[in-house]
Amino acid sequence: MYFLAAEGGGSEHNPIIPAWQEIVVGGIAFILLCVVLMKFVFPRMEQTFQARVDAIEGGIKRAEAAQAEANQLLEQYRAQLAEARTDAAKIRDDARADAEGIRQDILAKAREESDRIIAAGKEQLAAERATIVRELRTEVGTIAVDLASKIVGESLADEARRKGTVDRFLSGLESTGAR
Repeated sequence: MYFLAAEGGGSEHNPIIPAWQEIVVGGIAFILLCVVLMKFVFPRMEQTFQARVDAIEGGIKRAEAAQAEANQLLEQYRAQLAEARTDAAKIRDDARADAEGIRQDILAKAREESDRIIAAGKEQLAAERATIVRELRTEVGTIAVDLASKIVGESLADEARRKGTVDRFLSGLESTGAR
């Protein structure tokens, strides 16, 4: 191509083929631009990219650490919840046992009170029976003495004799009734 451009005349400059001075200046400028880019811009870009990669990887590591910590806390909360449930079940069982103990105590006290009331009633009945028997003995004795006086025809006025006769009569009745 150089030949074709050179053919056209002597001093005219061919616009397609640049002058060698321009090629040299352009080459030097290109080399300087490459040196500046490699020395200053590319390392800065590499630092920026590395910082971004570190930030992303650090963020991922922090997220993984936070996730691990969250999982650990979740397990701790689950363990505490299970322990709380166990404690609640123990407290509930203890309360049931206490309630059963209280129930047994109340029943025992009620039985004791019932037995005491029954014993007091029996004592009162025995005392009333004794009083009634004593009153009946006196009345039966008086009636028996009057009847015996009428049948025998003698007076049983003597108190000691009358009491002995009445006692013999009542003892005879009791032994007859016991058979």
